[in-house]
Amino acid sequence: MRAAIYNPYLDTLGGGERYAMAVATTLAEHGYRVEVEWKDEGIKNTLEKRFNIDLKNVIFVESVNKGDDYDFCFWVSDGSIPLLRARKNFLHFQFPFKDVSGKTLFNRMKFFRIDKIICNSYFTKSFVDSAYGVDSLVIYPPVDALQFKPGKKENLIISIGRFSQLTQAKRQDVLLRAFKKFYDSGFRDWRLVLAGGTEVGVDDFVAKLRKSAKGYPVKIMESPAFSQIRDLYSEAKIFWSAAGYGVDEKKEPLKVEHFGITLVEAMAAGVVPLAYDAGGHKEIVAHGENGYLWKGTAQLLANTASVIKTRKLLKEMSLQARKDSKVYEYERFSAEIKASL
Repeated sequence: MRAAIYNPYLDTLGGGERYAMAVATTLAEHGYRVEVEWKDEGIKNTLEKRFNIDLKNVIFVESVNKGDDYDFCFWVSDGSIPLLRARKNFLHFQFPFKDVSGKTLFNRMKFFRIDKIICNSYFTKSFVDSAYGVDSLVIYPPVDALQFKPGKKENLIISIGRFSQLTQAKRQDVLLRAFKKFYDSGFRDWRLVLAGGTEVGVDDFVAKLRKSAKGYPVKIMESPAFSQIRDLYSEAKIFWSAAGYGVDEKKEPLKVEHFGITLVEAMAAGVVPLAYDAGGHKEIVAHGENGYLWKGTAQLLANTASVIKTRKLLKEMSLQARKDSKVYEYERFSAEIKASL
């Protein structure tokens, strides 16, 4: 059996790309010959290093020709609806598209060739279903929770996400300003690490962050290796995310977090998440139980101070975060993909 995979964003090395590669490895495990469309074969090594995954049974080719002559095709949409030609076709939406001409007669005809429409969260699904007039299936992204374990915890706050300023900014600038206030208010034994990819859409953003961070215990890690990220999860007590900050998610859903894989990875290592109250974050964080959702930076800082001042609360939330992260394990993802075939 042959399977084709297409993702136009592979070189951005984000959560959606990890999702597509998880589909690839799942299919390979189930006996498919998996071919991924990408013109530069070097992307394979890059993906393996960034995501710590084994793609030895995955082949990268110049074109999968929209699934022609394949038994199965998994296609990541850029908002458009392709005319897929495999025997079985899955269309995946990792973005909550709106204001698209999704319900045109031509698109409705192309949907007849698509067996399943899959979204990465119920947040994404709500917009996709409305925009295209479909009833999509939600399969949450996989997180290999066994790779992330708590170690010797330090007074460390981390935020992990791309530094890209294209479409969906992670707003590390907001977190840096918040930490400076936090530090100046008396929490001088705490550190902040901002880590993420700098492959695309960064411009001078990181340079500005470095300049702003001078004089504070802040470390900025550009395109860290997987082992470095794993160490950060192991050492940190608190995870901050500001993705979507200041955005009206109903008007601009593309600009908020659609799911939040790094959030779940952190939780698997017992890191307590404090995430901006928007998008996919609300499907992961149970406010006051395994972490906190926040709307303004004053609330972020108040909740951070509250949880770290109460050792029992920090321990309880850390344990609950680890427990809740298991919902997203790779075995669950693999089983759901297999069941949907």
